[in-house]
Amino acid sequence: MQIEFNTRGNIKQAQAAKLWLDSTTADICYGGSKGSAKSYTGCSLIFGDALIYPGTHYFIARKKLNDLRKYTVPSIHEVFQHWGLSDKYFSYNGNDNFFSLYNESKVYLIDAKYLPSDPDYYRFGSMQMTRGWIEEAGEFELEAKNALSASIGRWKNEKYNLAGKLLQTCNPSKNYLYSNYYKPNKEGTLEPWKAFIQALPTDNKMLDKGYLESLERTLSKNEKERLLFGNWEYDDDPMKLFHDYDKILEVFTNEFVQSNGKRYLTADIAYEGSDLFVMGIWDGLTLIRIEAIDKIDETQVSRKIQELRLKYNVPLSHVIYDADGLKTFVRQSAKTGTLVGARQFHNNGTAIGGENYYNLKSQCYFKLAEFVNESKIYCKDQRYRKQMIEELEQIKKRIRNDDNEPLRLEKKEDIRKRLGRSPDFADMLMMRMLPEISSGPRTHATSPEMLERVAAIYG
Repeated sequence: MQIEFNTRGNIKQAQAAKLWLDSTTADICYGGSKGSAKSYTGCSLIFGDALIYPGTHYFIARKKLNDLRKYTVPSIHEVFQHWGLSDKYFSYNGNDNFFSLYNESKVYLIDAKYLPSDPDYYRFGSMQMTRGWIEEAGEFELEAKNALSASIGRWKNEKYNLAGKLLQTCNPSKNYLYSNYYKPNKEGTLEPWKAFIQALPTDNKMLDKGYLESLERTLSKNEKERLLFGNWEYDDDPMKLFHDYDKILEVFTNEFVQSNGKRYLTADIAYEGSDLFVMGIWDGLTLIRIEAIDKIDETQVSRKIQELRLKYNVPLSHVIYDADGLKTFVRQSAKTGTLVGARQFHNNGTAIGGENYYNLKSQCYFKLAEFVNESKIYCKDQRYRKQMIEELEQIKKRIRNDDNEPLRLEKKEDIRKRLGRSPDFADMLMMRMLPEISSGPRTHATSPEMLERVAAIYG
């Protein structure tokens, strides 16, 4: 039997195959658009190895197993057909989701969805694979990618002198692919053991002309830039408050932001059955510690805030907490208990200084965007980096009918729909701007009436 990966003039596929065969490249990111032969490439490389090296093991991973069955398995059979393989050379186990080949090699289909019970993907820790392929890597968390990578190079690699290899196929995405592959490749700083291949529909000589015409007709402007032209940078949404993605990423690399010894605690309060209860400890504008609690009884809220502020020496006057919708116990604590002297944050409170914002929350978010764009904030605790990036990307402002209309954010419900959760980490960051606004310059003189309303906002 002889198999051939015929790229039919697709130089990007040929480049991927060459990297797959070398002894130095361990991590290949391939893709950038629809119709760029990503799945055919992955199937050819994985099953080509499996057929050549008896008894080896491989994985094909995707966020949802059902998507592998619906979209990737047909591509596997297409490759088999082109190679002239009958079913005597392979079988598929539908119960355990793996292909067995006639030479005892196996290719496993892996469901890599996020599980709250396994946030670090420890379930992949015992896997022993020769090589692997992540399909639609734009849907993946970095932790999932890393856990899958750790399983590679552990099964008969030495016997066949095979380097461990990970192939990732993708469309343009603002997850780890952008910061770890696309951007370093563009800047010439990509590690030598990694490779990034930008593949476009025009590289695929076998693509039906009608497919491209269909994409032109049906895709939005944003989708065309990403999925047709392979533009990783494009974002046509002028309503995004944090419009520069690189500046969001730099929040986690701005080590030069100086701590000044002034400690703050900001808390986005949620109760059992609701959103996350997120607290942040700040040293100046450096976020040094984040605590996120999934479910909490209302009687524990003020105690948790008190414990954390004492641990990190935060004065009560520097504690800022979400005071909207407080339940009886916490409301009482704010009056006579452990939260006396802390600042209450009311989202719909009046903007400070007479500035033209719809409410205090809008004012603080616009200030946060300003600080992020000016590289004034550093998040030292990076355990929730992914969630924070996702949330900041989804914060949008509303369209104004005229310049005199107050600046305001879109409804939180709209953010929830896109994000699939409440932006609790972003809200915790936003509340840190209250002292900056309170002590900053004013655009308008404040009247005695305004001062009384300001005092009511944060007590």
